[in-house]
Amino acid sequence: MPANLGPLYLAAEERYRQAVTDEEKMAALEEMMATIPKHKGTEKMQADIKRRMAKLKESMRAGSRGPKRKDFYRIEKEGAGQIVLVGPPNSGKSSILKTTTRAEPEVADYPFTTRLPLPGMAQWENVQVQLIDMPPIAPETSQSWVWALLRLSDGLLVVLDAGDDDVLDQTENLLSFMEENNVFIKNEGERDFKEKKAICAANKCDMPGAAERIELLKEIIADKMEIVPCSAQTGEGLDVLMSKVFFDVLGKIRVYTRPPGKKPDFTQPFILDRGTTIIDAAREVHKEIAESLKYARVWGKSVFDGQMVPRDHVLNDGDVIAFYT
Repeated sequence: MPANLGPLYLAAEERYRQAVTDEEKMAALEEMMATIPKHKGTEKMQADIKRRMAKLKESMRAGSRGPKRKDFYRIEKEGAGQIVLVGPPNSGKSSILKTTTRAEPEVADYPFTTRLPLPGMAQWENVQVQLIDMPPIAPETSQSWVWALLRLSDGLLVVLDAGDDDVLDQTENLLSFMEENNVFIKNEGERDFKEKKAICAANKCDMPGAAERIELLKEIIADKMEIVPCSAQTGEGLDVLMSKVFFDVLGKIRVYTRPPGKKPDFTQPFILDRGTTIIDAAREVHKEIAESLKYARVWGKSVFDGQMVPRDHVLNDGDVIAFYT
């Protein structure tokens, strides 16, 4: 029986090949195990993945019995995706985390306040996105676990201080230092394990001279990522920022199911990848629905209300689906 490995498995396998730390390897192996098709044709592959996971766990345990030191941190992904906040010292990463989530990071005017990763769940409309505050990206704070968390994330939120006259130099130094440590920003085309989608939060946009600095920032990084002016202090621009994190960085959409003859529940969307089709959505809801699906009807902006659509119809954000089996 052919293995019929899907794109999610193949992407996880590629991440495993490129993994640098044990933590990155374990995360990739777990994703490989979760996404590999479960049938007779993949039994040997499943056994091999389990063997590699067991061997790696033993190696990690053996390492933990040595001198106590923390070379990595692992934060389980939650919500629609995991976004890591990166930026130079005092750019306002912790303030953005505090404003958009219930997390309580230490916020101060002096640099290097954040020393360990701190997660929080940001609510945007009816979805949640996991944000992780990090130590500032600077040579004096460089540790291997910082780069591992960046590479394991679903995307990056680059926070810059638009109120600082030195923001241009800080930005160039930040991106250069990231690339020296094999973390690259790439928003277009296919990406490998070291390349991440990103968006820039031009924080403190309410400060004098910020608008002019943001225009100058666009000249040096607009080809790498979109810049969203915002203020963690006033809340300006944060809703726009989070919507772009959800749609553009994570590449997600929200769809809702509607049992025939009933109303949809708009409080509990299914979070799917952009480009998801009707049959993909059916598999997400329940594999038996996908196996017995006869047709579906969709309510949304791109169709007539209740329009019958084929199995390969591509869904849009906000679509409501009724499956008929």
